[in-house]
Amino acid sequence: MAVLSRAACVAFFHLLLVFSSSSSLLVASQAERSDSAPHGAARTAYHFQPAKNWQNDPNGPMYHNGVYHLFYQYNPHGATWGVGNLSWGHSVSGDLVNWADVGNALEPTSPFDANGCWSGSATILPGGVPAILYTGISADGEQVQNVAFPKNASDPLLREWVKPSYNPVIPLPADVPVDFFRDPSTAWLGRDGLWRVAVSAKVGNAVGSTLIYRSKDFRRWDRNAAPLQESRAAGMVECPDLFPVAEPGVEVGLDHAPRTGTGVRHVLKLSAIDTFQDYYAVGRYNDTMDTFVPEEDGDDCRSWRRLDYGHVYASKSFFDARKNRRVLWAWANETDSQADDVARGWSGVQIFPRKVWLDNDGKQLRQWPVEEIKTLRSKRVRLLGAELNSGGVNEIVGVAGTQADVEVVFQIPTLEGAESFEPNWLVDPQRLCGEKGASVPGGVGPFGLLVMASGDLQEHTAVFFRVFRHHDKYKVLMCTDLSRSTTRAGVYKPPYGAFVDMDIEEHGRSISLRTLVDHSVVESFGGGGRTCITARVYPEHAQNGNGHLYVFNNGTGAVKVAKLEAYELATATVNVGDDGLIRMSSMRRGEA
Repeated sequence: MAVLSRAACVAFFHLLLVFSSSSSLLVASQAERSDSAPHGAARTAYHFQPAKNWQNDPNGPMYHNGVYHLFYQYNPHGATWGVGNLSWGHSVSGDLVNWADVGNALEPTSPFDANGCWSGSATILPGGVPAILYTGISADGEQVQNVAFPKNASDPLLREWVKPSYNPVIPLPADVPVDFFRDPSTAWLGRDGLWRVAVSAKVGNAVGSTLIYRSKDFRRWDRNAAPLQESRAAGMVECPDLFPVAEPGVEVGLDHAPRTGTGVRHVLKLSAIDTFQDYYAVGRYNDTMDTFVPEEDGDDCRSWRRLDYGHVYASKSFFDARKNRRVLWAWANETDSQADDVARGWSGVQIFPRKVWLDNDGKQLRQWPVEEIKTLRSKRVRLLGAELNSGGVNEIVGVAGTQADVEVVFQIPTLEGAESFEPNWLVDPQRLCGEKGASVPGGVGPFGLLVMASGDLQEHTAVFFRVFRHHDKYKVLMCTDLSRSTTRAGVYKPPYGAFVDMDIEEHGRSISLRTLVDHSVVESFGGGGRTCITARVYPEHAQNGNGHLYVFNNGTGAVKVAKLEAYELATATVNVGDDGLIRMSSMRRGEA
């Protein structure tokens, strides 16, 4: 690999990146983008992805000594998961927006990870030294848990990592099959001074379990008698993430700390293989028994709320001490063909990082793009008080529709025309979105946005709401309709949908929608981030670099656009290489 030859010539740039403000990073060229090519049009402008090849799970995100780090599952040998054994890619940032590749952190070079360095997490140990816990696929094909440490802890970029010879630190248990034991979480200290880590396993070849291991020294780990959580019906679950949350409505984050007994709630997130979805529950964690009890939902994690009702998986959060917040990453894989991956030379993106906190109701998480995205905003279009009559479609002119951040608040003059709600619709909102897509007229709605649209609207992705009457209350359905997102064949174009858990009357008959558009990624946040839907889209018209934005209403009653702000977003510097694409306009020191 080219890591050593590259290191000397780019070390100075990397240090500038670390110590510079986000405003000092300017893109001087678009050589890495080739939007005139069919596959170049899908490459994102501000979502995280390596320069080439395959990526999947985010691993070990952390903020350390003034630098943001993102490790990720990476195949340096090609654009598919199955060509070569996985490594840990590693990039650094000063602002969660612009990223520089610093070479692979972990590669499958030892007997305990000879067949791949799979997912894991990072933990900051006392004294400020970070440690990585990760799953290795051993030479014998067993999944085991290993530890790695920085070779030089004073290196601000943590470019080299050492895997001690005493690995694995957690061998495969006797009651777990060889290929169902993985994904150690960020470790945390209990009140007894012992470290804890959660590891996913299928116990007894049947029960999807999240096991807890304890350690005094981060080297010798003992399994707790009881699992943290069991999802018997779900089979194997993976990528566990357990973290405390502040009081309802308080947007600050909490680090892993001995907080049991103080009334602090915790969130447990699990990824279910059989549905390829991420689920979470708010509940109580007992660090004496090392068990988690959901406050509202059942034991089967698939009955919990979903982090995102679209196309994301293997999410991972971290505590950002710089801004006292919890930040979430997740993988959004491609939904066209593997042949397309190979032709592009890359596959997979990460969602734009989100701040997460507990809603005022104490039952659900809120998610919102981190505020640093505002550094990419350039042109702005603003609209206040416009009325959308039935069948209205108004174009948002003045910003590029392929890289945009759109925030809109819809005001509903009256809810009298809302359709009656059928109770069985609660079971499958995604199916309901398919039956009542954006082109199907309704009472109150559908109304929302058409994004990545062609000028003739033959291609478009619709993100919208419908309001139903349910007894003496109302249900708000949020959908992302991909049925007309592209005219290409061989592309997965499902409807995505969920109910927004809010009382629209208490909110003055208004509801907000924010949508991030980035070529092949559409991320939407409904009701202030109560419901999130991420989609991958591949419109043919985008090959020409074109994309239109519209606001629409296909309900029988008028809808008011109380406020709309649309921003064109600049292209971030994301792992573009070291060939002069970045120039520094200024430098600010002292943040590291």
